[in-house]
Amino acid sequence: MIARLPLALALASALVHVASAQLQVLSPGGDNLWWVADNENLLVWNCNESQEQTFTVLVNNPNMASALAIIAEQPNYVCSLLVTKDQMGGLPVGTGYVVQLANPLNGTDVYAQSSAFEIKAAGSAYPSTTVSPESATFTPSSSGSSSSATATSSNSTSSSNDGFEIKASMGAVVVGAILGMFML
Repeated sequence: MIARLPLALALASALVHVASAQLQVLSPGGDNLWWVADNENLLVWNCNESQEQTFTVLVNNPNMASALAIIAEQPNYVCSLLVTKDQMGGLPVGTGYVVQLANPLNGTDVYAQSSAFEIKAAGSAYPSTTVSPESATFTPSSSGSSSSATATSSNSTSSSNDGFEIKASMGAVVVGAILGMFML
């Protein structure tokens, strides 16, 4: 039993690496991905890399007393949605906004937050750069403690996440192997 411990620890470490994939907001965020007031606006996240099943969508700004919940419970598997002007609740034009994807039962437990973005005046042009979940690439870190997603233009070729999907399915095998070793 003791001889199997190093193998079990190595397998557990590999599993932690697979489970470390984090939910990330891909759009809006930054200087090139903004929203337009009183219109429908695109929200995109990396649904395939996250273990979260559902989340609440919040919009926050330093000038607001608290974050505004614009969607009470959103299923993760959808990957993107159009936020309606009614859901935006009349958010004023301004900078410093962030979208937060949070625990539906505890809004202070934020799973992911966008980069700061601007809400431009009604009638403004939408960003020329768009992001889709298919154009997001996932790069696991070498340490296994964090990951990064890179959004690319909708006109570019998307990368495959086949390597990650294989690692994720191998995670179930790792769990089975660990449990099997301790049951012997």
